[in-house]
Parts: sequence; C-alpha cells; structure tokens
Amino acid sequence: MSYPSVSLPRRAPLLSRAGWAAFFTALLAVCALAPALNLWVPEGSPFHLSGYMVTLLGKIMCYAICALAIDLIWGYTGILSLGHGLFFALGGYMMGMYLMRQIGREGSYQSELPDFMVFLDWKQLPWHWALCDSFVATLILIVAVPGLVAFVFGYFAFRSRIQGVYFSIITQALTFAAMLLFFRNETGFGGNNGFTDFKRILGLPLATPQMRMALFVLTGVALLGFFLLARWLVNAKFGRVLQAIRDAERRTMFCGYDPLPYKLTIWVISAMMCGVAGALYVPQVGIINPSEMSTGASIEMAVWAAVGGRATLIGPIVGAFLVNGAKSWLTVAAPEYWLFFLGGLFIVVTLFMPQGVVGLVGRVLKRNRPPAHVQQAPAATKSEASESTNEANAALQGARA
Repeated sequence: MSYPSVSLPRRAPLLSRAGWAAFFTALLAVCALAPALNLWVPEGSPFHLSGYMVTLLGKIMCYAICALAIDLIWGYTGILSLGHGLFFALGGYMMGMYLMRQIGREGSYQSELPDFMVFLDWKQLPWHWALCDSFVATLILIVAVPGLVAFVFGYFAFRSRIQGVYFSIITQALTFAAMLLFFRNETGFGGNNGFTDFKRILGLPLATPQMRMALFVLTGVALLGFFLLARWLVNAKFGRVLQAIRDAERRTMFCGYDPLPYKLTIWVISAMMCGVAGALYVPQVGIINPSEMSTGASIEMAVWAAVGGRATLIGPIVGAFLVNGAKSWLTVAAPEYWLFFLGGLFIVVTLFMPQGVVGLVGRVLKRNRPPAHVQQAPAATKSEASESTNEANAALQGARA
C-alpha cells in the first residue's frame, strides 16, 4: 500500500538580498564609519561624532538587544514578560563585580576590597565574589547566571501551565523581590548605590575615547549577531513551532508537540541575551544599581517592542531607538512630561498601530503601490511582433482562399 508523499515547506533564506545589503551597511557604519567620525574627524567639524553621542548610541543598542529578546518570547511565543529587567541587571552586576575588582588599591580607602565593603567594615570578599578576578569566568557568569535563574523559574512556571496575565504578574513579582534583595547592604552588591567609579577593563583604562569606541563597536556587533541568531531561530522549524504555540497551544499539543521544552528554551535564550546586554551596558554607562531591575524598566522593554512592532525582529530595534531617543531629548527639554509621553505613546500604539511603526510603514508602502491590474504589461519584443504579424497575414490569406 502506497502512501501519498508529503512535501514540507522549504526553509526561507536567512535574509533577502536587500536584507543582506542593509545588514552589511549597518555593520560598516558601526565598525568603520562611526569610529572614523569620532576618532579622526576634528571636534569642530559638523561631521564629528561626539563622545556623548557614542555613549548614548551604545546604551540604546544595549536596550535594542533587550527589545529583541522580548520580541522572541512575546512576539513569536506569546509570553509577555515584565521581568526581563532582572536578567539585564544580573548580567550588569556580573560585569560590575569584575570591574570593581579591577580598581585594586586605587579606591578612596586604598584597600584591596571595594570601597563600600570597607565602609561597611567587611574583612574579606563574600563567597559569590570568588570568580570575579577572572575575565573568562566573568564572561561565563554573564550568560550562566541569568540563564540559570530563567531556567529554574521558567521550568516550574511553564510546567504549571501558567499563562497570560498571571505569568506577567509573577515575573513582575520576581523582579521586585530581587530588587529589594539587592538593595540590602549585607548581600554584598553595594546596596542602594550599587557599583560605580570603574577604572579599567583587562588592564586598560575605561575613560579613553579608544576604549569607548571599542565598547561601542562590540555592542553594535553583538546587536547584529543577535539579530541574525533570532532570524535563524524563527525561520527554522523551532520558530514555526513557537508561533504555533502562540496561536493555538492546545492544538499544538494535539499535534504531538510538548510546549514545555520549546517555551523553556526560548525563555532561557532571551534571558541570556538580556544578560549580555547588561554586561555591555555597565562599562559604557559607568554604574549599575538595583534600579536597573525595577519593574518600570521591564515594562519599558515591552513598550519598545510594541512601538516598533512585535514579531518583526527589526521592529523592536527601531522601537528601542525611537523611544530612547525621544526619552533623551524630552528628559532635557521637558522632564516632567516624559512619563506622560511614554504612557500616551503606548496607548496610541495599542489602539491605532497594533503592528507598531514597522507595520504602519509596511501598510503605507503597500497602499502607495499600484494594484496588479493597473500595471502595464511589458512591451513585446520586435521578434514577437514580427511573428504575430506573419501569423495574422497567413490567416488572412487562408481566409481569402
């Protein structure tokens, strides 16, 4: 007995030709154009990229990585997390602990211990600072600590089938509890002030234009790399299953797929992405404290993804740049109106632009495109015209005969 063959859909290319062109253009701008404008163009020139702008753009690119991570779990899996600020801050604290150990005896108290530990009359480092002298160990902790916390939390939450608003509430509660824990001085994380006054990284001074630009380039390359990773994930079978879980989880289960490993995997990947973003954020900004893991910071990440456009990958990146660019301007021009603007922006996007800025641009371009029946057919070539003329003459002569 023969069974009909089933043809599976072919995997879409990672990027289109135009997409690869845009990707390499962005890579060239990050790795070549920005360093040239900052380091080689004189400060008096209108084409000079200031150090403040380099730091601001680097910080926004870190936020864009977080928005991309949110899009993977919210836009493609249907899991709204209001606790990714925790993973961002954990990665930042891992890097901050290494940078604090790099200060050495150059602190205010001339001690091997960080200044806040000397102030609190600590005699030795806590146990969780044991690996912070090693840069390699720090790199491992940057992804391992957020990933482990996400795995433990996600396993029990997804196994218990917690969904929707209830999942958002418990992620928010987890973040708030962690923030209260990090505020305490006896935990060894600097309390309310956190970590600051960093001096060097890998033995090189941080407060130099060259190091600032190196961190900027590294952040841009990380953002582009994570974009390719996300694109590869959503185009694979793994991504199609995630979207099936988002649209109809019960039907996906009836088809033989267990949602737990898929949801847990993408949840851990998104947490690790936020950890890397936090680690890149700290040396550029120069401070990390518990306010970075506040619930408000996590909500802002969801706003970036919603404003740009969920389930588009490029949309959250655009949303992070738009919202944080507006925030940088409004907090200087009209700081008392920033929160009203953010809330109003979220309401407008939810009601009138459900697909975000990217979806709105796509609709406008589609509307301006002429319909298929209006487009003119391509003109016939001379050979085709001559052949049709000969055929018509032959038919006419046959009719006369």
